[in-house]
Parts: sequence; structure tokens; C-alpha cells
Amino acid sequence: MRAAASFRDPIHGFIYADPLERALIDSRPVQRLRSIRQLGFTSLVFPGAEHTRFSHVLGAMELAGRVYDALATRNPDLLENNSSSHGRRLVRVAALLHDIGHAPFSHSAEGLFEEGLDHEGMTLRLLRSSELESVFQHWGKGVESHQVARLLENPETTQERLLAQIVSSELDVDKMDYLLRDSLFCGVSYGSFDLARLLDTMLPLEDPETGAWGLGVDEGGVHALEALVMARYYMFTQVYFNRVGKALELHFNEWLTEVDQHWPADPEAFLELDDISTLTAMRSSESEHALAVVERRYFPMVFETREHLSSEEKSRFEALVPRLRAEFGAAHILVSHAAKDPHRLGESRVLVQRFDGQLEPMEEASHFVRHLGRIDRVRIYTPPLLVAEVTASLQELEGVGA
Repeated sequence: MRAAASFRDPIHGFIYADPLERALIDSRPVQRLRSIRQLGFTSLVFPGAEHTRFSHVLGAMELAGRVYDALATRNPDLLENNSSSHGRRLVRVAALLHDIGHAPFSHSAEGLFEEGLDHEGMTLRLLRSSELESVFQHWGKGVESHQVARLLENPETTQERLLAQIVSSELDVDKMDYLLRDSLFCGVSYGSFDLARLLDTMLPLEDPETGAWGLGVDEGGVHALEALVMARYYMFTQVYFNRVGKALELHFNEWLTEVDQHWPADPEAFLELDDISTLTAMRSSESEHALAVVERRYFPMVFETREHLSSEEKSRFEALVPRLRAEFGAAHILVSHAAKDPHRLGESRVLVQRFDGQLEPMEEASHFVRHLGRIDRVRIYTPPLLVAEVTASLQELEGVGA
């Protein structure tokens, strides 16, 4: 009989796994995540950022249980308030497995899957693999792989839709964990927020406009939720969209294109690839783009827009790029477009329950969230020998940088 297990985590303390969770953790798809860095090439900028998707999914699993408990305590008629309930076990497993489809270096080359897949699609294929099917058959005790897949892809019942939001929504455990974890390992404080207060004020709320149940907070949790949004905003501007990190991603994608590398759509072939195998291949390459990553010989940045672009500014910039590429060659003009709505975290809205019981969207309850703008920044990189020429051309074309 497989025993339960415990893991010591720097964010959440001890994380306990039941026999099913332990068997899944021991499987190849989850163990592979030990060799997939959570933040791609960010460790080449923030040396401490060596943490992996493996520790993140354990943290997400732990938080899924905590969020479930918070919601079930506030509405036991909607969710069974029991530590061994089917819903609680299901949502923890879904959180554990939600990232198993990530390609090498995580989001750095998300668009290079065969058959138009993304990491969510690969996750679903891995869930149908014989190895994971066998784990669920032996240890599931009512929790089945197709239930996890449905929760991640297309939840059907009211309870499933609510559980799905715990894993992926505006208030999901994925964001809660990665903000705290990434902030710690990058050595910055931008990602900090009051997790305990947020959990204490979360509750399931029925949207009066749609009739759908979703995750919300009572009025006392507005500032805790604001802190999470602010943490996300600063982590994107200061860490995830770091100019050197984005340059390394560009070089990585250029190298993958040169060698015609795509992430396999076949799950067995996919499991053979990770950061280590990919970096080994880059080290044996003579491509300037491989060397840019391996030896940090990345192109310098010659221009960047402001953090918040107007539509006019964006159109003006987009008109410059073809002219630069025509003058200097497409291979010598690399463009990064970093965009995110940090305050719009998902498709559905977060509701706030006021002290009098009335519901209002978070954008109305929070002046801060209501006025936070979209991050939209574009950068241009070019080889060192062309920096002066490209800069001069930019100034001549549109007065950029003048």
C-alpha cells in the first residue's frame, strides 16, 4: 500500500499528499517538471530564480485545498465541508496536474507546439496517457482522470465550474502561488500580498447577471485583492517583462526556428524534452542565437516604448519595424511585444459582497483597480555592431530617441 507523503515548502510550510497525490507526484509527467524552470531564462537575470514547475504545482495543490476549505466553510450547501470530500480531492489533483504540459523553459516558446497545441492541450493529452490512467485506476478511489480533464477543459456542473475557477480564474491558486514563489526566488518583494487575509475573506458568490457561481471576496478583502493585483502588475513590469529576459526569449525562439524544432504533439516524445536536453542542444550549436543564450551574448536593446502605449503610439511604432527590417535585414531587428492586463485576470468578473449584502464588481469596489491600465511595451534589439546605425535610423525616421 502506498503511504501518504509530506514535502517541506519554503512558501507554504509542510505540504501533505495523500496516496493518489503521491502516486501522481511520482509519475513521469510530474517528475519531469523538476527539469522545467518556472521562469524560463529569468535565472540568467535574477540568479536565484532556479525554481521549477515542480515546486509550483505542489504549492498550487496545497492552495487549492485551502481555497476549497475557505469556500466550503462559507457555503457548506454548495461544497461539502469535509477534508476527504470528492470535490476537494478533485480540485487538489487538478491543481497538481495543471502544468504538466509545459514545454522546455515554460512560456518562452509556447507557440511552437505541433498541431497547434499549447501547454493546456498537451496537459490533456498527458492526462489520457496509460501511465496516468493506471495511477487513477489504482489510487483514485472515485477521482478519475476524465473528471480532472473535464475540470480543466470544460466543466459542466455548477460545482465543477466553481472548482475550475480555483485552478484557473481571476482568483486562482496558480497566480497566488507563482507570485509569492517567484518573488521569493527572484529576491524581490514585488510579488508579496496578504495571502492569509485573502483566504479568510474569499467566498462563493452567485453573479446576479449570469446566475453563475464564482469566486469573490467580502468587503473586508478588497485591499487584500488589490494587493494581489498590484503584486501581479509589478512582477510583470519588473521581472516577467525584464528587457534582458525578453531578449533571451527572442534569441531562443530564433534558434528554435533555425533548427526547425517544434514541441512534439505525441506525449511520449514530449516527455523526453526538458530544459536540460534543450540547453545541451544549444550548447553544441554555433548559431549566434544559441550563443546569445548560452554565453549571454544577447543583442542590446536600442529602443523601447513607454510602459502604457496608446493606440496611436502603437500604430506609429508598428510602421517603423518594416522599414528598419528592410534597411538592416529581418535577422538583425528583433522585436519584443510585452502586453498584459494585470487587473483583468480572467474571463469572468470578481464580485465583492458589501457589508449590507449587496454585490458589486471589483472594478467598482476598488478605485485602484478601476484606474489601472494595460501594460503594453515594445522593444527593439539589434547586434552590437549595428547599435549606432539603428539608433541613428530611428532618429531619422521618426525622431525616436532624439
